[in-house]
Amino acid sequence: MRIVCVDDEALIAKNTAAVCAGLPYVDEAMAMTGAGEVLEWFTQNSADVAILDIDMPEMSGLQLAAKIRTICPATKIIFLTGYSQYAVDAFKLRASGYLMKPVTEGELAAEIEYAISTDHMKDEDRVVVRTFGDFEVFVGGGMVTFKQRKCKELLAVLVDRHGASISRSDAFARIYEDRQYDRPMQKQFDAIIRSMRETLREYGIEDIFEMKGGRMRILPEKVSCDLYRFLEGDADAVNLYRGEYMSSYSWASDMEGIITGIFLLSTDLLFNE
Repeated sequence: MRIVCVDDEALIAKNTAAVCAGLPYVDEAMAMTGAGEVLEWFTQNSADVAILDIDMPEMSGLQLAAKIRTICPATKIIFLTGYSQYAVDAFKLRASGYLMKPVTEGELAAEIEYAISTDHMKDEDRVVVRTFGDFEVFVGGGMVTFKQRKCKELLAVLVDRHGASISRSDAFARIYEDRQYDRPMQKQFDAIIRSMRETLREYGIEDIFEMKGGRMRILPEKVSCDLYRFLEGDADAVNLYRGEYMSSYSWASDMEGIITGIFLLSTDLLFNE
């Protein structure tokens, strides 16, 4: 694995690279200080992860991340910053991580491991679902792209149910909080369901979805999901949790509260042992 560490302060960039180089799965970690240098390097090379300072004089880390993504879309982005106000913009760029300075070696290592977690799937993990942070679905390591935003949100609702079925009307109420389930909206929602199924079919994973008697559900045994592993007490999944669950969806706050409660309880038990 190759990691690029970028900070306008050379010492910070070097220290970050040194921490990364000490991780067992990192083959190469480079320190760079200028956006121009970074972009020139990326035109000829690629990196698995780019760790970027946000507040840089030549070009902000947010702007640099967007350009890196254009050149090398597969690169995971982790931001380091001393300013919390950049968080929203960072996650709009689908950043894999966001850390506040000063950062510890453990925090940085955990964030890198989280960023690359979908790149080290077991062969049997054909469908990987990530719910911690933004909701994403991966097939064979590639991200699933949905034709409509609501199709993706519908699947997120089903994943959140952990295998329990839900009616059309209840699923509709989740993703259209302020709309009435009248005849025109029923037709529109049916189109959303069909489009979601078409996308699953295109990726060869329609078997994760089941619909009987007007009720829908995900088959948990057919996906590898961080939420499900977390609820089963999997230590790796617990370590991946950063306090955010399906952060784009307001309805996900109920499960986020449950997860956070379990996480805090497990942490208290660990420290009191």
